Amino acid sequence: MHIALFEPEIAGNVGAVMRLGACMGADVHLIEPLGFEWDDRRVRRTAMDYIDHVSVTRYPGFDAFRKTIGHRRLLLFTTKGSGSAYDFTFAPDDVLLFGKESAGVPAEIAKACHARIRIPMRPGVRSMNLAMSAGLALGEALRQTATLPG
Repeated sequence: MHIALFEPEIAGNVGAVMRLGACMGADVHLIEPLGFEWDDRRVRRTAMDYIDHVSVTRYPGFDAFRKTIGHRRLLLFTTKGSGSAYDFTFAPDDVLLFGKESAGVPAEIAKACHARIRIPMRPGVRSMNLAMSAGLALGEALRQTATLPG
C-alpha cells in the first residue's frame, strides 16, 4: 500500500504521515513542490526515529510521480468524493492520494485518478487534518486487504 501527498504544505503533517507509513508498512510519496524546506527539523521531530523505517520518495511534480507508480490505481481522498472509504473495495497495491492542506488537488489531477473517495464526517465541518485522514484511509485499506501488520 502507498500513501502519496500532493504538494503538502505543513512539515508536521508530512512527519506524521511518515511515521504512519513506518508503523503500518506503507511507502510514502511526496509530490513537490513542498510548502517547507525538506531539511526542516519539524519533519524529523514529528517522524522521530521512525524516519529510518519508511520508504520516502520525492517527485519534482505530478507527471514524474504518475510515471513512476505505473499500473497501480490512484485513489484520491477528497471531501468532494462520491463514495465512502468504508464502501470502497481496496487492492493491496493501491496508491492513496491526499491533496495539499489548503486547496486539495487541481481538477485535472482529480480527473487522472481512478476514484474519488471521501471519509464520512458530520455535517457542518469542513475537513480533517491531513495526517488523520491518511491514518483512517490507510487503516481501512489495510483491513480490507488483510495486510494489517502484526
